[in-house]
Amino acid sequence: MPITVTCRCGATATVPDSYAGRTGQCNACKQPITVPDVPPAQAQPQQPQPVHKPAPTAATQDSTPDPLFDRNIFLLRQKHLAINEKYAVWDEQGAALLFVERPAHLFRNLLALFGGLVAGGVVFSLLGFSYQVMPQPLQVGYLLLGSLFAFLTVILVYVRLELKRHVSFYRDETRRSKLLTVRQDKKLELITATFTVLDSNDKLLGTFSKNYLYDILRKRWECRDRSGKLLFTAREDSIIKSILRRLFGPLFGLLRINFILCDPINDAVLGVFNRSFTILDRYVLDMGDDPRKRIDRRLALAMGVMLDTGERR
Repeated sequence: MPITVTCRCGATATVPDSYAGRTGQCNACKQPITVPDVPPAQAQPQQPQPVHKPAPTAATQDSTPDPLFDRNIFLLRQKHLAINEKYAVWDEQGAALLFVERPAHLFRNLLALFGGLVAGGVVFSLLGFSYQVMPQPLQVGYLLLGSLFAFLTVILVYVRLELKRHVSFYRDETRRSKLLTVRQDKKLELITATFTVLDSNDKLLGTFSKNYLYDILRKRWECRDRSGKLLFTAREDSIIKSILRRLFGPLFGLLRINFILCDPINDAVLGVFNRSFTILDRYVLDMGDDPRKRIDRRLALAMGVMLDTGERR
């Protein structure tokens, strides 16, 4: 960087910084003049330091929930006389919030069942040709084995051809704006059923799981966050009522199924999902026991819908 030199006579000159500390002659008065040293700021200009931004956390990666989820009470009603399972969601004042749909894929799944039956019939017919030539003592066992093999063929072909039934949450019935999705992970659910919850940007929000062995005494679901941490459990509100329901059924709605959402650490109730005693299926999701909103209301509402459609109520 050039250095400006001022002589006692008032004359100024500019010299390269390589002359710093040297003595020369003023061009005006011919007197000796010493070039000053380079100032520290000029000798080594500071380079701007890179700004290190913190890595995005799980919270910053998640999309901001829509304001319509910022509430504690959701009212749901299932729409009847429809092939697909449909729900309307309102607020306490009766204003429409969401439209929920779980397609039945009736035509496609009927074709899948028909394909499975045809495949099973073909297998059974092929085994029937060899049945006649089997020794008499082995025919009964061979027939039972062939029937089992044909039945397994029906199941495998049907599962392979059927479509999964995902649940979609829309802003309204036009289906133009999707806010939430609950994806069915497995077609064949023998012991456990698992579901993946995605936000409006198809990013992972959490997971649901259900073990059918718990249903023997009391229905129970689990909700985990994107890291696999257990957030809450949903189960039937009373073990006594759940046992009575298994013995006597719902008794015309007197033993209707209600669920509670509980903290997995201290088992404190965080919310309730109740079925109203009406002709039409109406439900109330009340998260008033969770004023700090420890549970994302999107997960709570998605769980509420699964507690109905996932339980085939």
